[in-house]
Amino acid sequence: MFFVDTIELEGLGNRSYLAGGEDAAVAVDPPRDIDQVLAAAARRGVRISHVVETHIHNDYVSGGLELARITGARYLVPAGANVPFARVAVADGDTVEIDTGSRVTLVAIATPGHTPHHTSYALREAGRPVVVFTGGSLLIGTVGRPDLVEPRLTEALARAQHASAHRLAVGLPDDTAVLPTHGFGSFCSSAQSEEEETTIGKEKSANAALTVDVDTFVADLLAGLEDVPAYYAYMGPANAAGPAPVDLTPPALADPAEIATRLAAGEWVVDLRNRVAFAEGHVAGSFNFEADGKIATYLAWMIPWGKPVTLLAESAQQLADAQRELVRVGIDRPAAAATGGPAVWLPAGEEPVSFPRSTFAGLADRGIDDVVVLDVRRDSERANGWIEGSVHIPIHELRGRLAEVPKGEVWVHCAGGMRAAIAASLLDAAGRNVVAVDDGFDAATNAGLPLTTG
Repeated sequence: MFFVDTIELEGLGNRSYLAGGEDAAVAVDPPRDIDQVLAAAARRGVRISHVVETHIHNDYVSGGLELARITGARYLVPAGANVPFARVAVADGDTVEIDTGSRVTLVAIATPGHTPHHTSYALREAGRPVVVFTGGSLLIGTVGRPDLVEPRLTEALARAQHASAHRLAVGLPDDTAVLPTHGFGSFCSSAQSEEEETTIGKEKSANAALTVDVDTFVADLLAGLEDVPAYYAYMGPANAAGPAPVDLTPPALADPAEIATRLAAGEWVVDLRNRVAFAEGHVAGSFNFEADGKIATYLAWMIPWGKPVTLLAESAQQLADAQRELVRVGIDRPAAAATGGPAVWLPAGEEPVSFPRSTFAGLADRGIDDVVVLDVRRDSERANGWIEGSVHIPIHELRGRLAEVPKGEVWVHCAGGMRAAIAASLLDAAGRNVVAVDDGFDAATNAGLPLTTG
């Protein structure tokens, strides 16, 4: 009997899988912190005989090369991927035996679109497809982005996505489970779905790649693409070169003097505590990226690549969890760290700084004519409605556009509060008088604020 275990990477909005039979298994698109995969195999009592990549990833650093080295597994990478390291080059139709006793095999299916070399893998039990690992090809209700490789290839890859989706739909039974890597919040997905699972049959009736003609599909897909996270530019090259093993040992601990020195040198000091605690009191000049938020995505997106980062955490566990998230996107070693709170991060006699939090009702009471309303949502979010007279700078652009924020008291908001907290910390560090709106945007209507749509 076959099994499939899902390894959730919630911070990045991705999934990895371990699948196989009684004795052996294959790891699909493993994360860089491979201890999770090894633990899953140990729980199942199976050896990892194969490690496969659906493509050279553009949104995170893979652990495939290291996992194969440690386990002695065969490392399968699409033949079209240009890599210098030793691997088994996989071509369309190649079949590998995963577990003899359970009659579990894996068949490669060329599905270009997300990348030119993208390959999906159908898991078969006794010759019948039961699962297909689709990576960044066919996702739940959508497909992977076609614009992450080379701008001149985007339209051609979008058309390839349409063709690849149809190839999977025609070649696999309707009850085949579709298990993608992207699509659970990942910016590698061209859209997001509320569904957690799907099959080929469900996608035939729900996925635009399978329900509309290619020209309409491509036009709609390209029109809906949003900005690419800046750190993606470093992920593909890192994976193509062969990622180094990770080091998750705790970083060196910094005392207040070192924290102050690093701030003075222009390094990033990142406070991982929740946004309420940060607003109530923090080290002046530090930035707030909540450990429970999408820290890997937003910190990697916004920090100048290669800039030293010091992490301030309320506990050793919070620090360790953040470290794990960050190595997945190539931020390998914090320059330093500290745990506790502002009382132990600041020199004796120095007080933490703070800024107020409020709601959209609070903004309505204050009056939008007397303040600067800053909207840090993405373009697609703002298109559905915005507060009249508000200034729009998406969160990932704010660091380079702080000078564009008009003078005055700044009330900053997003869709729910997390990104507003990041923005508020940047503005606070720049010496601005800021209020963080910690509220869902739906509340803006209930508060009676004047909204515009377009």
